[in-house]
Amino acid sequence: MANPFARFQHLSVRRVISRTTRSVAGQVLIFQVALVVLLVACGVVALILQSERDTNAEAKRRSTAVAQTFAHSPGVLAALQSPDPSKILQPLTEAGRRAADVDFIVVMDTEGIRYTHPLPDRIGKRFVGEIAPSLAGKVFVESVDGPLGREVQATVPIENADDEVVGLVSAGMKVKNVQSQLTRQLPIILGAGAGALALSTGVTALVGRRLRRQTHSLAPDEMTLMYEHHDTVLHSVREGVLIVAADGRLMLANDEARRLLELPPDVEGRLVSGLDGLDPETRALLASGREATDEVHLAGERLLAVNQRPTDHRGGPRGTVVTLRDSTELQAVTGRAEVARERLRLLYDAGLHIGTTLDVLRTADELAQVPIPRFADFVTVDLADAVLHGDEPTPTATDMRRAAVSGIRDDHPLSEQGRLFDYVPSTPQARGYGSGHSQLVSDLPTATSWRLQDPERARAIIDYGIHSLITAPIQARGVVLGLASFWRGQQHEPFNEEDLSLAEELVARAAISIDNARRYTREHALAVTLQQSLLPQAMPEQNALDLAYRYLPAQSGVGGDWFDVIPMPGSRVALAVGDVVGHGLHAAATMGRLRTAVHNFSALDLPPDELLSHLDDLVGSIDQNETAETAAGVVGATCLYGIYDPVTRRYVLARAGHLVPALVHPDGTVTFPDVPAGPPLGLGGMPFRTAELCLAEGTQLVLYTDGLIEDRRRDLDAGLELLRDALTGHPGRPPEETCRDVLASLLPGHPKDDVALLVARTRELPPDQIADWDVPADPAAVSGMRDAVSQRLEAWGLSECGFTMELILSELITNAIRYGAGPIHVRLIRDRTLICEVADSSSTSPHLRYAATTDEGGRGLFLVSQIAERWGTRYTPHGKVIWAEQALPPEVTQQPAPNPADADTPLDDEAADP
Repeated sequence: MANPFARFQHLSVRRVISRTTRSVAGQVLIFQVALVVLLVACGVVALILQSERDTNAEAKRRSTAVAQTFAHSPGVLAALQSPDPSKILQPLTEAGRRAADVDFIVVMDTEGIRYTHPLPDRIGKRFVGEIAPSLAGKVFVESVDGPLGREVQATVPIENADDEVVGLVSAGMKVKNVQSQLTRQLPIILGAGAGALALSTGVTALVGRRLRRQTHSLAPDEMTLMYEHHDTVLHSVREGVLIVAADGRLMLANDEARRLLELPPDVEGRLVSGLDGLDPETRALLASGREATDEVHLAGERLLAVNQRPTDHRGGPRGTVVTLRDSTELQAVTGRAEVARERLRLLYDAGLHIGTTLDVLRTADELAQVPIPRFADFVTVDLADAVLHGDEPTPTATDMRRAAVSGIRDDHPLSEQGRLFDYVPSTPQARGYGSGHSQLVSDLPTATSWRLQDPERARAIIDYGIHSLITAPIQARGVVLGLASFWRGQQHEPFNEEDLSLAEELVARAAISIDNARRYTREHALAVTLQQSLLPQAMPEQNALDLAYRYLPAQSGVGGDWFDVIPMPGSRVALAVGDVVGHGLHAAATMGRLRTAVHNFSALDLPPDELLSHLDDLVGSIDQNETAETAAGVVGATCLYGIYDPVTRRYVLARAGHLVPALVHPDGTVTFPDVPAGPPLGLGGMPFRTAELCLAEGTQLVLYTDGLIEDRRRDLDAGLELLRDALTGHPGRPPEETCRDVLASLLPGHPKDDVALLVARTRELPPDQIADWDVPADPAAVSGMRDAVSQRLEAWGLSECGFTMELILSELITNAIRYGAGPIHVRLIRDRTLICEVADSSSTSPHLRYAATTDEGGRGLFLVSQIAERWGTRYTPHGKVIWAEQALPPEVTQQPAPNPADADTPLDDEAADP
């Protein structure tokens, strides 16, 4: 397929060639190139002829020298006189021929018969060539057609001592070998000629290029036309042009330059330093000759953009060319564009630096800092007091709290942060808050409405130099949250309408962040309130443990950490601590549900492992229901539950995915007991196991959540070691101090996660407050037990409780004898209440029923439930315990129990009789 552009390319090339040949430079170039090519060709021909002549002369000279040398060599005469000259001379001539780089050396007698020859069959034959001159004693050189072809040979005589010719020697070379030497020299000659041609052509091209650059490849008529148009173009453009020579003289000035600079008519040829009508800075620039790019100089009332460049960078004459452009109007437009660009940059920075946190005060402070000093000298932010607490703002500008104040100086007279305002309705702040529109006060000294709020402070503000104000309402989602006031002093011009729109845009960007922070504050407050209501409000009264606790919410909000202390029957106390992964209302609500469930299950007096099993089933049910409905199940809930008995000093506990507690022994050592680990709540399928610890009195139980020891900067083992170090070596330290020191050691700053810490120091119930008996499985033993209990109560100073306790005891023992199985054991405990426990080895549960009027029995437990404060049943590995509590008289509640003479009152035969 033919190239469709070939025709145009051909025309273009032909046009260029035609244009080039028409120009002066092109014609000179063609002539010079032709002359150079001719001279180089002649030189090459001359070199070839000279080389051929020199080669032939060299061949003759070498042949003659070789023949003469061999003719005068020692032994040649003797060899000629020998019977067989060929035998002696043939090897010698061949060796000499190869050494002398000739084609043959022939020795012959005076008749021309050869003794030697490179071709042995030619020996004995007559020599081809002229020998007469050599026989006459001369050296003769000739060219002949010999046995080897066309040859150049030299023949010399061999003379004896009497100068008689006794033989001849001829040496020579073949003509084709002589021509091959010329052929080898020919590339060098042609290469030298080509190099000379290239060099000459290159020099000619450079000369033509310089001429072409100086004439711009123009033909004579085109050059004439160019010069005709020069003045027309130069003096018609709307840009001033000056050419200044190297000596500082003004060589050229067009009409626009004369107009802009107001130059006199005879200015050309004068020194620029002597032009008094020019601005000094402009005159100095023109005289300096330095480069300048769009430098703005003053010329009367005009602003000129001056560009100056040297003229000699391309080989021209030294000097400078200057262009002048009137930029008075452009400068005004550029100034407005710069102002717009600065405002956009301010809004961009506001988007980056306002609203970095969900804290209302921090966001207000960021709004106060960003516009300074680019837009205002001082900024104050007033928010409705309700907004700071996350509530909805009031409809009027009352109860406004100064949330932030910032400025270029700290000694300003503006009201301090934290002050509460009730703005007067006539003030710009009140009008802006009520209408939702920004208010502009461009001249504060002459305005009066804003002074009504605080005349004395208004006078101080004016004396300080603050002269204008913009008040913009902070509103988001149609609700006004507060006000942002921008104040300008001597550093800025007064505010105008354009500044008003910028202030509104700036405040609008911050309003969303403030409203988001307000909503977060409200949600956080709700979550904190919910969590505080779900956590224990106070520690219950009990004598088994000395307690102290701490709860620290996470920095980003409340979470699901919790703890609880639950009094149990028999002076026992249950300790629980748990963690629900996550933060916010859902985690707090889930925590409350788990804590309520633990309370309910503990009311059944279940062992720790059974309680965790029931709790695990409950969480699994919650997960299943909520995952199906709301996809927000309880994920990652853990719990540690244990019961401490001050009578036996036994602590039975189990854990579901929770961390093991720390034990601080009375000697100050710290251990982490080996408690079987159970899965987190809700997984199901795996049983929980208990651990039973015997604790010395004064041992501290330290229960905690993972937020205390885990941190992104350290792992779990490092946290446990830090906890061990904080607890070790402090025997006898109160639990309250333990909490304080542990938090100070492990949490120097605000925690990233919730932290729950519970410290319990164990007590032991004194033996003199406990009485127990083994009871025979015989109804007759009931009366004896009544007497024994009466004596113990009298020893404790509780005689007035005797009747009720005897009645309760009689019913419980009777039920154990009738429906239970031996052995039967009775224990009486004097604590904050009077506790009666009857244990037997049966696992049957007593049933409270309401007997009819015609029934003879079935009223025992009903009677116990009516006269006792509380009663219930708990199961043990060996059976069950039925217990009942009776309140102590108020006058003996705080008194220690008297020490009876004997700890136990035995059941003798007399006491056992009915």
